[in-house]
Amino acid sequence: MKKISVIICIILYCLQLSAQHTFQLGDSTFLLDGKPFQMISGEIHYLRVPRESWRDRIKMAKAMGLNTIGTYVFWNMHEPEQGQYNFSGNNDVAAFVKICQEEGMWVILRPSPYACAEWEFGGYPYWLQEIKGLEVRSKEPQYLKAYNDYIKAVGKQLAPLQINHGGNILMVQVENEYGSYSNDKSYLEINRKMFADAGFDGLLYTCDPAADVAKGHLPGLLPAVNGVDDPEKVKQLVRENHNGKGPFYIAEWYPAWFDSWGEKHHTVPYKDFLTRLDRVLAAGISINMYMFHGGTTRGYMNGANYSDAAPYSPQISSYDYDAPLDEAGNATPKFMEFRKVIARHLAPGASLPEVPAKKPVITTPVITFERSCAMFSQLPAAVKSVQPLTFEDLKQAYGFVLYRTTLKGGTSGTLKIKDLRDYGLVFVNGKRVAVLDRRLKQDSTTITLPAGKVTLEILVENLGRINFGPYLLKNRKGIDGQVLFNGQAIQQWQQFKLPYEQQPVIKPSTVVADAPVLKEGSFTLSSKGDTYLDMSKWGKGVVWINGHHLGRYWQVGPQQTLYVPAEWLKTGRNKITVLELIKPGENQVQGLDHPILDVLQ
Repeated sequence: MKKISVIICIILYCLQLSAQHTFQLGDSTFLLDGKPFQMISGEIHYLRVPRESWRDRIKMAKAMGLNTIGTYVFWNMHEPEQGQYNFSGNNDVAAFVKICQEEGMWVILRPSPYACAEWEFGGYPYWLQEIKGLEVRSKEPQYLKAYNDYIKAVGKQLAPLQINHGGNILMVQVENEYGSYSNDKSYLEINRKMFADAGFDGLLYTCDPAADVAKGHLPGLLPAVNGVDDPEKVKQLVRENHNGKGPFYIAEWYPAWFDSWGEKHHTVPYKDFLTRLDRVLAAGISINMYMFHGGTTRGYMNGANYSDAAPYSPQISSYDYDAPLDEAGNATPKFMEFRKVIARHLAPGASLPEVPAKKPVITTPVITFERSCAMFSQLPAAVKSVQPLTFEDLKQAYGFVLYRTTLKGGTSGTLKIKDLRDYGLVFVNGKRVAVLDRRLKQDSTTITLPAGKVTLEILVENLGRINFGPYLLKNRKGIDGQVLFNGQAIQQWQQFKLPYEQQPVIKPSTVVADAPVLKEGSFTLSSKGDTYLDMSKWGKGVVWINGHHLGRYWQVGPQQTLYVPAEWLKTGRNKITVLELIKPGENQVQGLDHPILDVLQ
């Protein structure tokens, strides 16, 4: 009988998950199963949260009063090389959506090939730039072919999870703030058809900032509004572009903001937003908080901003965003106050779940690195060329490239790197002589070449491709032009590809002063908890722990710590590796019980 009861429970649970629902557009509200439904949504990007933590973050969203999760899908993570798809591990977006359903949460899906989102290249894969003549966000045939192949792969994963197929995806977004980029309605119609052909046969919508709704909206789809929370303004914008009708949806509501390297940490007081949130909910408008929980942009996936009016500005690895749920997934005062507002708008008799307890946090022992090697002592085979090759020429997406050539010495002069993308360390006979930083518009330095045959090396780091604006098509990395010495082009280069995707294996060697170094160590834990590696005494680089790439650190700030999820630590021995570019003498680090996200150096 016990076995039969268990089987019956499983069957009932499965029936509940696959229960058919309807989701439609009413004249003023969304209709879920024919009844008015107000989405109270929060953005969580599954790729910015360890898979082991997805369910915890979704439970926190539910505890704040949200009923829906919004998420982008990032093309570059799912098709890192053309035709090679990855929907496993942390990339398993279908599993994320299903966990939302298991927790009673709906999903708004944003799979547009272009995401923006402070993400590398706005989510586009680097290899699009290898295809001569390809133009993103256009009707250029090569782009449309690559886009169509990708969206069909996404459709296989996610189209069956739409609400009209028994899933929990309420709506799917077509393109992303296209009105801020262009206004070609025929291009948008191609987008819509591609989504339909990929199986996305439920409700589709567009979203744009207020000033660009008319340009970015495709007639027949619901126009959502970003960045406006005045109810009358929202309703006016939607009605003007939707035959005088609703429903009304704020697709991105910003109670917080992101940070960039070398710039002040952004905080947005919750008091400024309580009345605004209350007003929107009272008006029956649906809303998506961007971000509810930012998480961390690990690896090399941060994007960058650039315009004619502003310098190149790459974003930091922490995507804490001053969001209601902090980088580690804990409730903030903003969370608790927003929860109070949302609670006032619950249906009669409804109540919110208890807020889960704060996650355990630990400090680590001081970690002293046991093994070191010079970065340049572990080089792969060289790729030779007359002129410098870009990352794209080398078929390398992210990380670092070392450029090497030989010159006749005995002279001084100006070394100029045309289109340095983005951060360069210059070495003469192995000695560092300059640091060049695109953020600061530095591309030149005076160098002295000693007598005889001289080795000139330039180590270039991709700090993140531009993710927004008119320069999406000018995003090649490395050295995207000539290197000049006293006005003369230097030729005959060797390029060494150093993507450092995986935690490197250290082969101990002599460390050279001022030269990049790899350091390896270990530390032992008796219990696990979240921790924050204090990198404030170090210079610039990246860190791995137990095979996980934690992201970049940089002494300029404002981020001085790297978040280490408890799920990636072990009781017992843990392995740590640091790639340090400019301060090879540093040899200790410690995990703190709090982040440091607001210190500029």
